[in-house]
Amino acid sequence: MNRHLLLLAIAQGLFLTNNVTFIAINGLVGLSLAPQAWMATLPVMGYVVGGALSTGLVAKSQQRFGRKGSFQLGLLVALLSAALGAFAVLAQSFWLLVTATVVAGYYSANGQLYRFAAAELCKPDYREKAVSLVMAGGLIGAIIGPNLAIQTKSMFGLPFAGAYVALIGVAALSMAVMSRIEFPPVPVVKVDDGQGRPLRVIMRQPVFVIATLAAALGYGVMNLLMAATPLAMQVCGLPFEDTAWVLQWHVIGMFAPGFFTGHLIKRFGVLPIMGVGVVLNAACIAIALSGTDVHQFLLALFLLGVGWNFLFTGSTTLSMQAYTAAEKNRAQAAINFCVFTTMAFTSFASGALVTSQGWAWLNWGSLLPVAMTGAGLLWLAKQRSPSAP
Repeated sequence: MNRHLLLLAIAQGLFLTNNVTFIAINGLVGLSLAPQAWMATLPVMGYVVGGALSTGLVAKSQQRFGRKGSFQLGLLVALLSAALGAFAVLAQSFWLLVTATVVAGYYSANGQLYRFAAAELCKPDYREKAVSLVMAGGLIGAIIGPNLAIQTKSMFGLPFAGAYVALIGVAALSMAVMSRIEFPPVPVVKVDDGQGRPLRVIMRQPVFVIATLAAALGYGVMNLLMAATPLAMQVCGLPFEDTAWVLQWHVIGMFAPGFFTGHLIKRFGVLPIMGVGVVLNAACIAIALSGTDVHQFLLALFLLGVGWNFLFTGSTTLSMQAYTAAEKNRAQAAINFCVFTTMAFTSFASGALVTSQGWAWLNWGSLLPVAMTGAGLLWLAKQRSPSAP
């Protein structure tokens, strides 16, 4: 862990502070402002739709300005979108809130590249651990995010307006941290240099297909259940403090394994660790279906977080086998576009399903993408088997 990796881990933690706070409050604020109850998670959906729409722009900014310049631009957008979100709550405007979260999606698309940038701040044989350790920085978000939502809940006389104001300060702090990180310079591209393979060729590789599938569906299942949790717990009559506590342990589950996931991948291989992530997702659903007490929400969401960590860290590591340095911006943008598109669908579906069909049916529906992810991993393992033709 060199100084730059440490600072990037802190930036990852501040990025997750933003995300966790959004998760904790956007659905509840949306429910209070939305014209119809089923529209409650549209602000959550707006965040990931904005991320999906921004992936191409982010890829171009990464190419033109390098990691540092592009990341700082994303943080500036985070600051401005948080200010717009605060104004939307004060003005009691649902659609302005949705707009603010769509704009904030540009920051999300930038922040999703922190994990890839981690591999560039170390020697090649250390990249699995570097990715894992930077993702472990998300523990900062696990601690700060829920508490930030609780402490600022009643500021300015309107629920959660203060949380958006606080996120302005989080973005400013992250800009200061990012200014101290030195990334490798952007390679000078000469006219006669190759640009790598076409994206369609990269995307047809089995390793790329499964890495993208696992990243998208793993994030999709996590988002489907996580975004619905504050609404489900409110319906069950549980106080917001319990919801914040559950989300805190969920995010701890997401990022605490980062201290050892990279080691496990080096020791046992990437596909077995991703397989454990699938099993943990299934265990989460089983516990969620067993009841709606606080401890069941907490344990289910904790296992969901750990399962996500194994799948997402694994898929990030796996994807690096599919592209070269010249191809990285296009390939990473394609992966993130698939992730954000899946998240956009699950963000909308979570609100619509939990308010119309209930928490149980939402969990039953999550079994399909979990099974698809498991089947994809088994297929790739068979393709790589020495006995495969």
